Amino acid sequence: MSCLFTTLPYLYSSYLLSSCVKAFLNLIRFPNLVLVVLSQALVQACLLASGVSWSRVLEPSFGMLTLSTVCIAAAGYIINDYYDIKIDAINKPSRVLVGKAIRRRRAMFAHLLLSFAGVALGLMLSIPVALINLGAVLLLWGYSARFKKMLLIGNIVIALLSASMLLVVAVYADMLNNVTLGYALFAFFISLIREIIKDVEDMKGDASFDCRTLPIVTGLPKTKLVLYPIIALFLVLLLASVFHPSTSFYFEAYMIILVLAPSIWMLIKLIRADRKRDFTFLSNLNKFIMLTGILSMLLAK
Repeated sequence: MSCLFTTLPYLYSSYLLSSCVKAFLNLIRFPNLVLVVLSQALVQACLLASGVSWSRVLEPSFGMLTLSTVCIAAAGYIINDYYDIKIDAINKPSRVLVGKAIRRRRAMFAHLLLSFAGVALGLMLSIPVALINLGAVLLLWGYSARFKKMLLIGNIVIALLSASMLLVVAVYADMLNNVTLGYALFAFFISLIREIIKDVEDMKGDASFDCRTLPIVTGLPKTKLVLYPIIALFLVLLLASVFHPSTSFYFEAYMIILVLAPSIWMLIKLIRADRKRDFTFLSNLNKFIMLTGILSMLLAK
């Protein structure tokens, strides 16, 4: 019996610790951070080397670069949830963590600590990387506090940050090339499309707090009219990459089946979409296209 009384506090403290860790990993969107690491690793190994060179991923400087990006991305997710407590209580009540599982003050401290770490690590690498990281920190703060409530501004900010996540690897290596720029454009367009789709999903909560997002200002039909040309440009980019003279047969087949075909399906589903669940499906399909597009780097050269 005495053993039981001594064990219970330990088990309870272990449960609390595991709950806190789980809440923090959810707060910083751990799966998304894994995707960030994968994206930068593929740029480093596949786009900045002749052939595929995984040894480049093991370089300490690249590890610092990726860690700095992860810190800034995690800080961005935290500050976004910090400002969106009331909106998320309407749009995604089950996913509200700040103010419940994690105290607001601790969330803000974690944001500041991660932001500082990201910029400091960038400064240890090079001035250009530090400036890119600092710009990302400021844009993420501005996005969470103000830009996301403005017509298209927040969408474009996130799309630019998605592109910069790939470009910073090439900037640090001083090896910016057309292939990397092409993937940065891919990241920009697919992120812009997803951000607008997410705004449609979140219309109810956003409208309650005077957000001026595209679907709230123009309505669903006109939002679709904005999305159509953006998706058309995205498809043109995909077609240009598929039928470029330097691409291999395997790259062409991969892109047509796993990137281009789902993108065309996304456009068809968008034309028919008129309910929230339709746009939830489109958002998930967008994630799939994002993942398969990133993995195509394995065959890009």
